[in-house]
Amino acid sequence: MIKLGVNSVLFKHFSFAEAAKQIALCGYDGVEIAAIQGMCEHLDLSRWKAQKNELLEIVQENGLSLLSTEVASLDEQRLLPAFEAAAEMKIPIVNVGPGGKMNVEEDLAASIDKLAGMSEKAASFGVTLCVKAHVGNAIHNTPTTLRAMEEIPSPAFGIDMDPSHIHRAGEQAEEALPAVLNRVKHIHIRDCLGKEQGPGPIELQACGRGDIDLYGYCKAMVDGGYDGPVVLEVIGASPEHSLAQVSIVAAESYGYLNAILKNLGAR
Repeated sequence: MIKLGVNSVLFKHFSFAEAAKQIALCGYDGVEIAAIQGMCEHLDLSRWKAQKNELLEIVQENGLSLLSTEVASLDEQRLLPAFEAAAEMKIPIVNVGPGGKMNVEEDLAASIDKLAGMSEKAASFGVTLCVKAHVGNAIHNTPTTLRAMEEIPSPAFGIDMDPSHIHRAGEQAEEALPAVLNRVKHIHIRDCLGKEQGPGPIELQACGRGDIDLYGYCKAMVDGGYDGPVVLEVIGASPEHSLAQVSIVAAESYGYLNAILKNLGAR
């Protein structure tokens, strides 16, 4: 059965305890704890050992699982402590972006080389490193994702398939997914209205509010046998957004995704 979660970056202006409580109340199975420097560090990689027990207690008290963590950066000085923290806290997946610039061959080659090396290091900790195609970055669409898959054989390397980035790259996410699904180990999900560079206001990132065929995407996911985590990742929450507002985005998305996946027999 597919597990549903929320990236805690949606609750960036609140404590992890507040985030976990709301995520559990919405009905989710787990949480992706954000470790994104400069954006949201519910998991602070500079002091994770001091945080460890408190974070694990919060998760347990709310009946959640730690599905993944997002570091975003390919910086080895951040990824090595992330791998260690993930191993100690039994977080199976560390998510990153590819970095580099779109349509620059040298950047694509460098990104793939870095991902290959860091995947080997992830393997030594028993965790999986996942990357997602990201609009504007070196790996930005299905062809560049396929190239990374071909050049990185490590079983500790996986794809984090985010339909909103594939959608904004000009593809149909539900048609693109089967080509990469055999290496997909994590899914970030949100909706998107239009195909502009950014994902839009948080309210329009709620699943069901945008133009992505998320039913078709989930059907392709289930038909292909995917059984990993599906994690809502909504970015752009501001200090003006109340706890109720960000929780509504999470709750609305849960209802939409849970209904689809139940209809498809995956929950």
